[in-house]
Amino acid sequence: MAITKYEFLTPDQIAHFMTHGWVRIPSCFTPQQATEWIKDLWTRLGYNKDDPSTWVLKKINMPVLNTLDVREFAPKAWGAICELCGGEERLSEISRFWGDNFIVNFGSEKLKRRGRAVGPRELDNWHVDGDTFVHFLDSPNQGLLVIPCITDVLENGGATYICPDGIGVVARHLRDNPEGVTPYMARRGEESRFYEFQWFCEQVKDPEKCRDFQQMTGKCGDVVLLHPLMMHSASRNVLHVPRIITNAFVCLKEPFNFDREDPREYSLVERKTLKELGVDSLSGWMIKGDRETLKPGRERIHERMKEMELRRLAGEDVGPVADSGVEVHREIVKGLVWKPDQATAQSV
Repeated sequence: MAITKYEFLTPDQIAHFMTHGWVRIPSCFTPQQATEWIKDLWTRLGYNKDDPSTWVLKKINMPVLNTLDVREFAPKAWGAICELCGGEERLSEISRFWGDNFIVNFGSEKLKRRGRAVGPRELDNWHVDGDTFVHFLDSPNQGLLVIPCITDVLENGGATYICPDGIGVVARHLRDNPEGVTPYMARRGEESRFYEFQWFCEQVKDPEKCRDFQQMTGKCGDVVLLHPLMMHSASRNVLHVPRIITNAFVCLKEPFNFDREDPREYSLVERKTLKELGVDSLSGWMIKGDRETLKPGRERIHERMKEMELRRLAGEDVGPVADSGVEVHREIVKGLVWKPDQATAQSV
């Protein structure tokens, strides 16, 4: 059933999403809620909150230990998520749970002393989310990119960089490759060429394709909702003030549909995709490959990190965390070729 009345998104917010591919929903949860959510973070890391010399890593992606129900924690954010995706009935059950897989960008004293912001074309972490599945234009695995701001996220303080131009770049690549591509946009047989972030970085460095870059700043409690094909990158935190966000997961029950009989049934995400492709529909378009599930090495690293975090929470002195799914990511993705894990491979 089409959404005929929007209760959480304003007309201006809808227009902003249709123009830029993202929208900020302010004050979705309180600073008190945020403080409670991250109360164990420093113990889990083995870092001293008040001693920057103990912050071993510049940036870290933490594993999930616990989840909360976003419908209760941040109902305004949940309502906006549902409206962007075409209604709550289109979302899988897992979408309503946010994990404590915090992404902490510390920066460093060296970056602070240097004081120079690193521009978007200099960054080497450009990507779209979803390293656990073969990508198609209509993949339901990644319904939205969701960034809850658990601390204030300041300009040049580790804010996620985005490239709104990149939505169309990625959408066209996926449209033209209905056989599917890896999370790094490689066609079958090209994994050795695009085994990490080269494809995305090549697009970002091309001024004919990518000209618009923005930092996703926000106040504690804001939630930024972005189109699932939004190219984005971790940025350098030159303020050396910890920035804490998480990457909330949104998954659809069914694939996106870009050829609906009734155009009123298109979700706002689908409409934005079609707008970037310059069409009203994709009549006859369909995938030509299997919806394969991949098992990245990141999961093994997070299992090890989880074990160490639980030991720290139990009071054991195991030292600070010194590796993460971010810092060693280049080693992880080299093994992410087109070989679905046989134990988890499934059709979506």
